[in-house]
Amino acid sequence: MQPKYKRILLKLSGEVLKGNAPGCHDEAVLAEVARRLTALVKLGAEVGVVLGGGNIFRGLSGAEHGTDRVLGDTMGMLATVINALAVQNALEHLGTPAVVMTAQQMPQIAHPFDVRKARKLLSRGTVVIFAGGTGNPFFSTDSGAALRAAEIGADVLLKATKVDGVYTADPKKDPTATRYDTLTCEEALAKRLNVMDAAAFALCRDNGIPIIVFDFNADVMSRIVCGEMGLGTVVADVTP
Repeated sequence: MQPKYKRILLKLSGEVLKGNAPGCHDEAVLAEVARRLTALVKLGAEVGVVLGGGNIFRGLSGAEHGTDRVLGDTMGMLATVINALAVQNALEHLGTPAVVMTAQQMPQIAHPFDVRKARKLLSRGTVVIFAGGTGNPFFSTDSGAALRAAEIGADVLLKATKVDGVYTADPKKDPTATRYDTLTCEEALAKRLNVMDAAAFALCRDNGIPIIVFDFNADVMSRIVCGEMGLGTVVADVTP
């Protein structure tokens, strides 16, 4: 198989990394994430990753319980750094080169974000994990993923979820919900389909980056990257 999308940006939630473990990370899940990312690299894809931090701390949830929003979002951004280091470690166990870049300055822990350096690393087969969100409060990691995708010139943004695409309603709650095969960014915004936030949709729309929403548990990422259709929902203003 040959990749249809040469350079990808994968957005993966922190909750996926928790799996069934009592703590923040399930080692088996980390190993599986690393295996799938390594498979993409072996296909010839250039792989960037943005991880959420919800398995450790979510800024919005903290705000609901009295945490200052700016402080809460900062805590959430730091949670994504912990997740990034965990995935980096899992990749290195497989012999796959990986680098963590952060939006905040913490040189003893990770590289500061540098778009030119990131592009060079990606072109050499290194998985680059972008941590710390955008570096600013009030922006989700979805927005961070869309921003990094635009900055590195990604051909596609892969949004990994727990269902196989975007539905008219929550399929776990509404048995009549139906899946969209394709959507435009404008339709996704107008229909208030909350798979990503408005800023993320707008960034991808304005930069011509298609979004493919798929079920991470189905292990179809390599097939999607190679261009197989019908494995998720494609959100794009032009057919990718």
